[in-house]
Amino acid sequence: MEESNRNPQVAVKEFWDRYIELLVKHKVKHTSAHWYVKRAEQYISHFPNNKLLSHTPLQVTEYLTNVGKNSSLKDWQFTQIVDAIRILFCDLLTVDWCTDVDWSFWLESSRGLSSTHSTLAREVVIDETPYKKIRQRPVSAIREHFHDELDRLVREIRLRDYSIRTEQTYETWVVKFMTFQPHNEIDDFSALDVKAFLEHLVVHGNVSASTQNVALNALNFFFNEVIKRPIGELGGFARAKRAKRLPTVLSSQEVNALLDDMDGVQYLMAALLYGSGMRLMECVRLRVQDLDFSYHQVLVRNGKGKKDRVVPLPQKLEPLLREHLLGVKKQHEDDLDDGFGEVFMPDALARKFTKGAVDWSWQYVFPSGRLSVDPRSKKQRRHHVDESSLQKAVKRASRNVGINKRVSCHTLRHSFATHLLENGYDIRTVQELLGHADVSTTMIYTHVLNKGGQGVRSPLD
Repeated sequence: MEESNRNPQVAVKEFWDRYIELLVKHKVKHTSAHWYVKRAEQYISHFPNNKLLSHTPLQVTEYLTNVGKNSSLKDWQFTQIVDAIRILFCDLLTVDWCTDVDWSFWLESSRGLSSTHSTLAREVVIDETPYKKIRQRPVSAIREHFHDELDRLVREIRLRDYSIRTEQTYETWVVKFMTFQPHNEIDDFSALDVKAFLEHLVVHGNVSASTQNVALNALNFFFNEVIKRPIGELGGFARAKRAKRLPTVLSSQEVNALLDDMDGVQYLMAALLYGSGMRLMECVRLRVQDLDFSYHQVLVRNGKGKKDRVVPLPQKLEPLLREHLLGVKKQHEDDLDDGFGEVFMPDALARKFTKGAVDWSWQYVFPSGRLSVDPRSKKQRRHHVDESSLQKAVKRASRNVGINKRVSCHTLRHSFATHLLENGYDIRTVQELLGHADVSTTMIYTHVLNKGGQGVRSPLD
C-alpha cells in the first residue's frame, strides 16, 4: 500500500539516483554524468507510449540506427548514447534480453572514417591543375571553334568502317581533350598537353585503366590520322592500374527467380542471354535469318573482334520465339504497306543485295516499337530495340527478387559460362561458345567451381 501511494516524482528521482550511482561505478566522469542522463532520457522520450520494461532489442536497434543517420554527431557523442542506453538496460533494469543487443558493434560503429582513411583518401579534393579556367569553356564553343578538325575526325573514322559507337566515343574524348588544353590553334597541340590530360583523368577523375586507354587511343587516332602529326613519346605519366576483378555469377535458383519476375519481350531477351551466353548487343542485333530452329542454334554475326560464331538456341524458348516472330512479321508487312519496311544493312551488303533491306530474313528479331532516323543515311527505318530498356528491366527484376549482387545483363553471360563448367563441359567448348580469343580469358569462370574460394574448404568449417 505504501509503495502504491509513493509520490511519482520521488520514484523518478530515486530511479535516476540509482542510474547515477551506476555511472560512478562505471567510472564515468562527473562532468559527463548529466549527459548520460540526458541521453537516456532522450531514448525514453522517443517511445512515449511504451513502458520501459516492455522494450525489446528491436527498439534499441531501431533507435541507434536512426541516431546513426545524424551526420552532425561526433564520434564521442554516439559512443555516449550507446553506453548510456547499455547501462540503462543491462545494469539498472537488468533485462533478460540485454545480451541480445550487440553493444560492441554499436560502440565500434561510433568511429567514423577519417578523410585520410584508405577507403576515403582518394575522394578528398586535391588542388586543381593550371587548366582549371580552360576546362570551363563550353563544349559548344569548342565544337564551333574546331569544327573543321572534328568533321575530318568523323570522316576518317567512317572511311575505316569503324562502328558508330567507336565514332561517338572517339569524338567525345577528342572534344574533352580540346576543352582541357589551353591552346586555340590546332598546331599548338603537343605531347605535353596529351600527357597532362591523361594524368588529369587518373589523378582528378579517378578513372579506370580501360577508360584512360580509350582516351589515349582516341587521341592517337586524332593526331595520326587527322592532323597528321604523331603524338610522339609521352614519357612516363600517371597510368591507371587495371583491376583484376572476378565476374558476378548467379546461382541457378537466382537466375530462375530473376527470369520469373520478367515477362514479354524483355523476358525472352534475358532468357536468351542466359541460355546462349550472348553479349547484350549481339542479342539486340539478331536478324531473323540468324535463328536456326532446325539445328537449335543461333548464328552470332560480326561479334566482338568482327568474328562469327554459333551458340545454342534453348529449345525451351523456341515456341515463344516462333510466336514472337509472327508478331514481328505482321509488323514488317504493315510497314511495307505504309511505304517503310527497310532495315539497316552494312554498306557492302546494301550494294550487293539491293532489296535486302526490305527482305524478311534481314529484319531484326527484336525491333523497336517505333521508327527512327538512321544517323548516317538519314533514312527512316525500324531499328532494333534500345538495349537500355533490357538493362533497366534486369536491374529492376534483381531488386524485386532480393538478389544482393551487382546484377547486369552481362551477369547472365557470366552465369551461362560458369554453369556449363559446373555441368562438366570442357573449357575449350565454353571458350568457343563465348567467342574468347584466348582460353585464359575463359579460365576466370573457374573461380566458383567446387564451391568456396579456389575450391578450398574453410578451416572454420
